[in-house]
Amino acid sequence: MSRRDLAPKGQATVIGSLPHTDPQAACSLVMKYLPQLPAWPQLPKRSFLENMYVQFSQGFPGVRVEGGRIYVADNAEKEESLSQLYRAYLEDNSLSRPVTSEYAAGLYAFLDTPPPSAMAVKGQVVGPVSWGLTVTNEERRSVLYDEVLADALAKHLRLKATWQEKMLQKLHPQTVIFVDEPYLSALGSAFVSVPRELVVSLLEEVFQGIQGFKGVHCCGNTDWSLLLETSVDILSLDAYNYAETFGLYPYEVEAFLRRGGIIAWGLVPNEPEPLKRETPASLTDRWEAAAAALSRKGVTPSLLRERWLVTPSCGLSGLSEDGAAQALELTALTAALLREKYLKD
Repeated sequence: MSRRDLAPKGQATVIGSLPHTDPQAACSLVMKYLPQLPAWPQLPKRSFLENMYVQFSQGFPGVRVEGGRIYVADNAEKEESLSQLYRAYLEDNSLSRPVTSEYAAGLYAFLDTPPPSAMAVKGQVVGPVSWGLTVTNEERRSVLYDEVLADALAKHLRLKATWQEKMLQKLHPQTVIFVDEPYLSALGSAFVSVPRELVVSLLEEVFQGIQGFKGVHCCGNTDWSLLLETSVDILSLDAYNYAETFGLYPYEVEAFLRRGGIIAWGLVPNEPEPLKRETPASLTDRWEAAAAALSRKGVTPSLLRERWLVTPSCGLSGLSEDGAAQALELTALTAALLREKYLKD
């Protein structure tokens, strides 16, 4: 049986962040509602170190986390640290780039909670474009605009992804790792000038460190053709707000699905008021409308019906703990309804 035969289709999962400060409580919630494709929870309210830009910065050359700020300092230590990073990369030594429990309590609690019925386990790592645009040097210039540091960043995150996957494989042989790229929504704007070729090369560098299913998540509108043409296996989008613009790329969506790609539809809102209004039936209606729009433009309906996941639109750390539970329950129920309607066989 091939890896494709084991693809985690038709399931519910979560993007990553939850509002909890207790990692065991967060893991229990994930296991309750997402037993088939659970993900370890990021807990940014627990500590600034669990902010996703800080969480995966540990060990990056020159990085400093001080007073609620993360930046890269230009000092003598940075050059030696760069040399160590490149040695680790050439030796594929991911063990030299761990994420410690101080930075990811949810990951370590998850590793102590074996999922009894999972078909795969999910993790996540911040994307090189978003990290590189968010984190600056001492002069507040984004790291991504420094050619040396941008290359080092992609290699650093590749090793982080490889290390994380090895940890998750202790729970389950099948893994899904999402590369989270919220800042891809800013590409092409007056404020962000990043060549398409650079975005692709940075993403592919990180993807190459992932043996299992590799996903990418963008919670805004972007040039979806760029992502669909990479080697990514799972494309995760905020379908609650941006399904219509995703539908502008039918040719690329068709090619992606035909090569075995999976769309993770972020159907469940992550804001309190919309969350109160929606039901599994109303969200299923939204998915059917989005799928019908793509079908009218030439995307094969059977592929759309077969190759999907359901997630919240983005992270849930902005909700209350009760709100997050409601969102995960709605995610699970919506996925179950879609399976009942379209994956009966």
